[in-house]
Amino acid sequence: MLTLVLMVVLFALVFEYINGFHDTANSIATVVATKVLTPMQAVMLAAGMNLVGALWGTAVAKTIASGLVDVQVVTITSQVLICALSGGIVWNLITWWLGLPSSSSHALIGGLCGAALGASGTDWAAIIWSQPADPWWKGAGVLWKVVVPMVTSPVMGFLAGFAIMGLLFALIAGMAKTGGPLARLARPRWVNGFFGKAQIVSAGYMGFAHGLNDAQKTMGIIALALVSAQAVGTLDNLPDWLAFLHPSDAALREGDIDTWIKITCALVMAAGTAAGGWRIIKTLGHKMVKLHPIHGFAAETSAASVITLASSLGIPVSTTHNISAAIMGVGCAKRLNAVKWTVVERMIWAWILTIPAAGGIAYLMVEGLRLLGWA
Repeated sequence: MLTLVLMVVLFALVFEYINGFHDTANSIATVVATKVLTPMQAVMLAAGMNLVGALWGTAVAKTIASGLVDVQVVTITSQVLICALSGGIVWNLITWWLGLPSSSSHALIGGLCGAALGASGTDWAAIIWSQPADPWWKGAGVLWKVVVPMVTSPVMGFLAGFAIMGLLFALIAGMAKTGGPLARLARPRWVNGFFGKAQIVSAGYMGFAHGLNDAQKTMGIIALALVSAQAVGTLDNLPDWLAFLHPSDAALREGDIDTWIKITCALVMAAGTAAGGWRIIKTLGHKMVKLHPIHGFAAETSAASVITLASSLGIPVSTTHNISAAIMGVGCAKRLNAVKWTVVERMIWAWILTIPAAGGIAYLMVEGLRLLGWA
């Protein structure tokens, strides 16, 4: 039914809006916390760079649309996608209310896998667990596209943050020892002034990386719904004002994402950021490590580089995990006790629970619909 397809699109955009609460808030947390930009300025910067990033590539969207669930085992109907999105939405709202920067990416992946599992009658073969390839990042399935990146990308973010911050500290210390003009440039006032400007660039880079990876995940869900609907004839005889829902030839043949989907997802994500991200900005930008512009620059540059690399390989990684890990790395470069480890512990528990929790919610929703005769 066309109504169900439109509901999938609506639920996907609601998820993207809530993703703005969550993950885009993470991407601008440091530049707001260091007072380089006001929240509204940071939101506008993130919105613009999200849009650029979202339009830049589609490798991650293709992974979400086809690399995690075996459509030979389970039919991905509109009802299944609605349950998948609902699982992610509910978990995101819970963690947002608690101020925990959990991963919207993993909430969506968990919801999709849980809904597929429920729709298949708990047939675990419905989930593509592992399809190895050479090189490894071209492999498909939960292991290669979710589990391995879930472990490796935060580690890379932490190490990159630690290394960049350490190099900057060493550079400034060396300048201070030389005397003369270079020593004056190493004074806190000059350092904060320079990195205050540099952090605008790194914040833009972070927004670009976030759009390149996170915005694509919801795009993949919408594209999957529309291609499936086209295949069964649901989109036949659409009125002219809904003609844009027809997937393009490139979308049908090669899994490309239509431009209207990219732009809509990017704009909705930016709106979500403006509406409610401050709870999580406070956790990342204030509670975990005390940040100055130089720390924000190092954290954003580190996290954005890891996310951009993953996006180019079609790997859906978590903006939340990467920026959080990079901030931890930057904090540890100052000193170990600069990181408030009790806050980190709460965050890690949220990370661990996200996929099973969102998956469980989606699974129960599918079972509920089945009992009602709607699935």
